[in-house]
Amino acid sequence: MWFPKTSSRAYAFVFLILTGACRKEPPSALVEPSPLTTREIAKDSALFFTYLDSSGVFATTEKAETVPAMSRGLVRIMGRGRDDGRWRNNAEVDVIDLRELLAHGKTRTQGMSRETFETRALAQLPPGDSCLLAGPHGPPLAEEPSQVPAPAEPPVVVLYGTAWCKACMTADQYLRSNRIPFAARDVERDPSAIRELREKATRLGAQTDRVPVLDVRGRLLVGFDRARMDGLLADW
Repeated sequence: MWFPKTSSRAYAFVFLILTGACRKEPPSALVEPSPLTTREIAKDSALFFTYLDSSGVFATTEKAETVPAMSRGLVRIMGRGRDDGRWRNNAEVDVIDLRELLAHGKTRTQGMSRETFETRALAQLPPGDSCLLAGPHGPPLAEEPSQVPAPAEPPVVVLYGTAWCKACMTADQYLRSNRIPFAARDVERDPSAIRELREKATRLGAQTDRVPVLDVRGRLLVGFDRARMDGLLADW
């Protein structure tokens, strides 16, 4: 569908708002503070390691060496045989850089929300099918925000996209065909969608230089990947 033309200045303003939150910064500057206290972990500690495999599915192992190299930058740890409620807390989790543990025999934990861990773990993988926001593309912006009907039930997924992005359309079709309750937000036509996505991306440490971005129960997935979506929605 072709939308009424607006000025290139208006387009540039919207584009700068959206991409202003996408500059690469140290992850520590983007992750929300956590009440968990950092502590040292040794390689011979009795731990479970939860990581994201290449298909986008979270898996757990007792052997650190079996975690794929591409997933070692951010790994959740849990104690084996410990009666410590904090290890079982799904709201706040302990994570480590497994590369450091394997290289030096010890490392320190970092506390963060489960949603932040899963978002940043997903970000270690190449992005799914997506369209870059930079450069010439698609029809110009509409003058008025799009009106998207509210879902009949609370959405499991929020789909942030644009009208011209084929990957966004594919994600939309996937959600509809699987009857997943979702809300669609157009980041070019709806200023509130831009602000909403920017806040989520900053809080969770995600980059948003492309669409679609899918908020799956509080985790941000950049680009559409069917296997990763199946994994995140397995128990919705």
